Amino acid sequence: MQQVIPHGADSAGAGLSSSMSQWQQEGKWFSYDDHAIFSRMAGEGEPLVLLHGFPTASWDWNRLWPLLVRHYRVMVIDMLGFGFSDKPLNYNYSIDDQADLQQGWIEGLRLKRVHLLAHDYGCSVAQELLAREQEGSLRFSIESVCVLNGALFPEVHRPLLIQKLLCSPLGGLVSRGLGRATFDRNFSRLFAPDRQPTGEELDQFWYLLTYNNGRGILHRLIRYMEERRCHRNRWVGALQTARQPKRLISGTADPVSGVAMAMRYRELIASADVVSLRGVGHYPHFECPGDVFRAYRDFRKVHSI
Repeated sequence: MQQVIPHGADSAGAGLSSSMSQWQQEGKWFSYDDHAIFSRMAGEGEPLVLLHGFPTASWDWNRLWPLLVRHYRVMVIDMLGFGFSDKPLNYNYSIDDQADLQQGWIEGLRLKRVHLLAHDYGCSVAQELLAREQEGSLRFSIESVCVLNGALFPEVHRPLLIQKLLCSPLGGLVSRGLGRATFDRNFSRLFAPDRQPTGEELDQFWYLLTYNNGRGILHRLIRYMEERRCHRNRWVGALQTARQPKRLISGTADPVSGVAMAMRYRELIASADVVSLRGVGHYPHFECPGDVFRAYRDFRKVHSI
């Protein structure tokens, strides 16, 4: 476990949209192994930790954020290598390390219980945290877990070609050479045809990805795809044996972890609780935040948590 130390806030960077600039200005930074990590907290009530996906950042949650903070104490960080957090070039990025980061942050805040809401890459971090709780190595309890589209079961994950290239021996060249047109084309494929991001929204996602030389480390970050295969039994087992209430909220138009992932969830998870959002892609919380909020709020009410 690496040390997590509170750090001061920073100012917004140049070139941000007004909404993203405000998102950054309302955040704070802390240090993790001498790296600056961006965080945001708002609201009151039970702590709800949001875990973002690849290759984006906490900004993914900005549309859902105002709905959640009315009911919960909502917390999120840009994980190391993402968004406004530091992006060291020669770093051994891993899900295990990101779980260390999340665990240290939560324990540093002296929280005794948290709820998790995770997407994509963040789902793997949530699975690792569940495994640690089952081993008794957390100083807090996880009260519930809700996951959005993510590769919970690597055998049914369908990565895009660009993801496969980033994982290949040519990954470093592909990462550094990634251009805006290629990013827009591939990233837009993750969204449902009727819910495509606008040019301004693509500007925002691109800014976060390229902030602080983010293109130069994509091939290192995406090693999580191999980790999912290596740790498949540990992470799937953590879901299967979890004592907590669990729900999957799944966008069915997701080409990489949509219908097949939800079907596999129903096969492997006892009494599977799945909410399918038709005509929604890989980013349900961005594409239809109201529907995701209602599904999440209902989940919490059903279990009175």
